Amino acid sequence: MEFITTKMKVQKHIALVAHDNMKKELIEWVDRNKDILKKHFLCGTGTTARLIAETVELPVRAFKSGPLGGDQQIGSRIAEGDIDLLIFFWDPLEAQPHDPDVKALLRIAVLYDVPVATNRATADFILSSPLMNSEYNRNIIDFNKLMSKRTKEKLLKD
Repeated sequence: MEFITTKMKVQKHIALVAHDNMKKELIEWVDRNKDILKKHFLCGTGTTARLIAETVELPVRAFKSGPLGGDQQIGSRIAEGDIDLLIFFWDPLEAQPHDPDVKALLRIAVLYDVPVATNRATADFILSSPLMNSEYNRNIIDFNKLMSKRTKEKLLKD
């Protein structure tokens, strides 16, 4: 497979997302890690971003609420290369009306080689990584070349 390499800068663009039952836990996590997070650019879905900004007093760019398209807005920013890291405290015990949007967001993060934390332990590991304080080269699959190759292979089979 061929890849396109993109450089993640030292100052990261971090998306913060949480389902309703997990907002309190994410806010507490952000508060505990405020000194690290204030060195980076933060964004998040509607209510989560507003609550973090008000409670922890960090600047957080707010997108729409998740069910109203905020997950897709963050996904599009990942695809555009504008988000480096996704912290998404999701509730595995409650069905969400916008589950397809959540799955799409996680799929985009994987496709674009974006680190994802879906719980506090993973978020702690990512934040404590030495890579948080350095540049990092992400390798994104060159989808144009991959699709071209698959098309040629299909044509040869037929």
